[in-house]
Amino acid sequence: MFKHILISTDGSSLGNKAAKAGIELAHALGAKVTAYYAIERLQLIYDEGYMMDQKTIDGLEENARSAGQKRVDAIGKMAKAARVPFTSVVTQASTAYEGIIDAAKKQKCDVIFMASHGRRGLSKLMMGSVTQKVLAHSKLPVVVYR
Repeated sequence: MFKHILISTDGSSLGNKAAKAGIELAHALGAKVTAYYAIERLQLIYDEGYMMDQKTIDGLEENARSAGQKRVDAIGKMAKAARVPFTSVVTQASTAYEGIIDAAKKQKCDVIFMASHGRRGLSKLMMGSVTQKVLAHSKLPVVVYR
């Protein structure tokens, strides 16, 4: 069935539960796993009298990369415990959903496994749904954990 599963994470508790379920699926199928975390590019708004210098921007990006690496490393520990072959990718992307789809293509995954927070109403409208956007734009199958 699936031989290479991309597990996307946002580091939330639901994302960690989904990662565990994705690793269990990989173990059952004899598949390998690539954990992925997207760092969204900073959208800087310049206002009169306020600007961030490059050092501040670089610091924010480094902190985001470090946090992302910790999140995929946590999935790596789960994969190692389950004896599932594992790699990880942390990249900067315009949007999380584009990063997820791009990473799955570049890593030659045959399925994307991710959580859905199940937001509804105004919170869904305001925050959007990365999962819904991946479902709408991915040409690969997507398994959604709820």
